[in-house]
Amino acid sequence: MDRSDRRGTSRRTFIAGAAAAGSAAALTTGGGASAASRSSSPSVAVLGGGVAGLTAAHELAERGLRVTVYERRALGGKARSMDVPGTGKGGRRALPAEHGFRFIPGIYHNLPDTMRRIPFPGNPHGVWDNLVAPPEMSFARTGREDLRIPLPWPGHRPAELTLDEIRRALTAFFDTALGIPPHETAYFVNRGLVFLTSCDERRNEAWERTPWWEFIRAEEMSYDYQRILAVGLTRNIVATKAEEASTRTVATLLEAFVFNALGRGADGPLDRILNAPTNEAWIDPWVAHLRSLGVEFKVGWTLRQLAYGSGRITEAVMEDPDGARRSVTADHYISAIPVEHARRTWGAALRAADPQLARCDKLETDWMTGIQFYLTERAPLLHGHLNCIDSPWSLTAIQQAGHWPHRDFPQDYGDGVAVDCVSVDISEWDRPGILYGKTAKECTREQVAREVWAQLKAALNDTGRTVLKDSALHSWFLDPGVDGLGTPNPTNDDELLIHPVGTFHHRPSAATKVPNLFLSGDYVAVDIDLATMEGANASARAAVNALLDRIGSPAGRCTIMPLFRAPELDHLKRHDRTRYRLGLRNVFDLG
Repeated sequence: MDRSDRRGTSRRTFIAGAAAAGSAAALTTGGGASAASRSSSPSVAVLGGGVAGLTAAHELAERGLRVTVYERRALGGKARSMDVPGTGKGGRRALPAEHGFRFIPGIYHNLPDTMRRIPFPGNPHGVWDNLVAPPEMSFARTGREDLRIPLPWPGHRPAELTLDEIRRALTAFFDTALGIPPHETAYFVNRGLVFLTSCDERRNEAWERTPWWEFIRAEEMSYDYQRILAVGLTRNIVATKAEEASTRTVATLLEAFVFNALGRGADGPLDRILNAPTNEAWIDPWVAHLRSLGVEFKVGWTLRQLAYGSGRITEAVMEDPDGARRSVTADHYISAIPVEHARRTWGAALRAADPQLARCDKLETDWMTGIQFYLTERAPLLHGHLNCIDSPWSLTAIQQAGHWPHRDFPQDYGDGVAVDCVSVDISEWDRPGILYGKTAKECTREQVAREVWAQLKAALNDTGRTVLKDSALHSWFLDPGVDGLGTPNPTNDDELLIHPVGTFHHRPSAATKVPNLFLSGDYVAVDIDLATMEGANASARAAVNALLDRIGSPAGRCTIMPLFRAPELDHLKRHDRTRYRLGLRNVFDLG
């Protein structure tokens, strides 16, 4: 074992010890179940170890059930961070990589509640205290000054600005303000009022059938209107495609973010990220805590089929790490794997037993994948997320080391030469780029890296400053879930659920008609209608509640917090319900 391995083992042991101490205290105060009571309680096989599966295991274990989590690849799923193989030198950890950067906004309530219950050394509120709030974000324009937007919160002290930065900020503001004609801005605001005052029936029916692009009439508007208000907001905040996503999905999330910015119904600041790589700050402590609660983990096990007979799931047919077929039996099963993988495990008999499973075939996924660039010198980027809204591949990014105050990047990671990491999400894989004229799927992995780097430079090195230098590029790492790039049949093992019109009506409930099967994942119908960690967490809570109801458990049910809605608008929504039932437009709808 080299120094790097010894260092990682020591840290994991410390975290596990702290987690065990925290859970022991919970047990003595009635917060958990004894080993004796667990041995006689129902067994649950949680199939999938991402946020949905770990949340389900957490809630079940706290209520005394026997839980085993089966995960095919790595605990944490798409939320995890990972090591770049072979990069740790001189006793340092490997360079940290990820499927995509974490974003935990203040509109989330269920996920932060779970994070507060995960012990972390020195943190009174557990892992939740590892969240930090970036002070700004940016719309990075190509060929124009970037629009930097402050994200203030109580106690926030804005960074000092140079005269040149003030000039650039004012130039960007007025350039953007003048770029969108006043009548277009007024129309967009009006559409916001229409949705805010729309009743649930209009939202779930009319607006669910209307693409966001059509709802805000983006096709008829200026380029800046399209790139900032249509594409920019949906990519950066809602992580979906404006041209396809339903108005219900996009506007519901934008509504929540507006109130979050106004300090209404928020768990915290508008934008929050972790203060270290995800596994260090969250996933590893979580797993250690769950082990202390009695949860067992089997990693490398792949679900092949849920066998159905006599009205129940009789076994989970698994493939173990050696490729051998294994039969897993439990009293109850929670399927907590992504929908594109889950539906392959549902046979004809199971689908016939519950038609909502068959409807999941109509749910759609797409590619949204991360790439990291490691730099030998810090780039003068902003302290927060940036959205390259003019980039063909719809790039969003964040420079990470500055947000990790307890980490010395060159001292802790890699070979000591890399000093920072720019983590980039590629949202558009089917449009030609600027370097090769090919889509991301048509490029090789190396070409994808060069193309993304070129698009970043086009957005950031375009107004007299050199923000990204070729000479400072140390290396890059593209999510290994993407395979076969540059071939006729590229694949992505980690696709993202998307939300075209009508999707809402195909999403299943956590409870199925099969008495010992429950569903958990961001595709399950919960209040936050988006592929998010919050949706995964809320759906797991719903699955656990349904299971507890089925077995008649006296344990307390999981709290599921909905998105905030301003009560002062309720009377306008009641009025709109009457108008909708009469076939009339919303009172503010100008068409």
